Amino acid sequence: MSSIHTISAVDVGVDLEGTPVLDGVSLTVVEGEVLVLVGPNGAGKSTLLGVLSGERRPTRGVVTIGGRDVASIRHGELARLRSVLTQENMVSFPFLVSEVVAMGRAPWARTIEGRDDVRVVAAAMDATDVHHLAARRYTSLSGGEKARVSLARVLAQQTPVVFLDEPTAALDLRHQEDVMRIARTIAAEGRAVVVVLHDLTLAGAYGDRLALIANGRLEAIGAPAEVLTAERVERVYGLPVDLHVVNGKPVVVPVDAAEVDHALAAIGI
Repeated sequence: MSSIHTISAVDVGVDLEGTPVLDGVSLTVVEGEVLVLVGPNGAGKSTLLGVLSGERRPTRGVVTIGGRDVASIRHGELARLRSVLTQENMVSFPFLVSEVVAMGRAPWARTIEGRDDVRVVAAAMDATDVHHLAARRYTSLSGGEKARVSLARVLAQQTPVVFLDEPTAALDLRHQEDVMRIARTIAAEGRAVVVVLHDLTLAGAYGDRLALIANGRLEAIGAPAEVLTAERVERVYGLPVDLHVVNGKPVVVPVDAAEVDHALAAIGI
């Protein structure tokens, strides 16, 4: 894919009830990469994801896809450019799982691409390990199953840009890894992927770049090993950590404060 799908945010700010929740954020997301947004609770990660995806209008600044202001793109076209997995994946009606996944094909109705609906829906369910749930009612599923079905719907949308907000939150270890492998796979196909994660080790393992958000501002952006330094993580999260490198990827391990105090006392500090 060409650079027509590059996402750029310039001096983006968002105010809620007069309070800034994002301020002065500038970044670029390119095809072929996984950019992971990390940071403490309330830092503004999901708000930034919403602004980048066009789901939320910024109070200040501008977001573009391929040089076009996201706010100027019609909803139907935007739905063919980018797909969004939000934290709230609620489906109130008892649709079949296969029907929920097929909803991702709605933007392609009455297009040539729509001829592939059956194949694409089946592939999305296979990728997310939900094919065996196809005939189940969505409302009868566990939280983790619902999360995987919602991801399948996003994959079925087949857009060049994909936004995932905490896609691993309700999942067990195996399915967390599966989700992030999917993110890497679709990025390798030339798509741009933006993911919000809380797990810093998971972010470091699968992200090409990390954007660390703190207090509504971009604290750092770059390769995982550049962003996740022990000093920076401790300062932003207010928690001492040990940082290890495994296979070239940073692994963040919280340090028990009591153990630290005991160790320091033992050496007379």
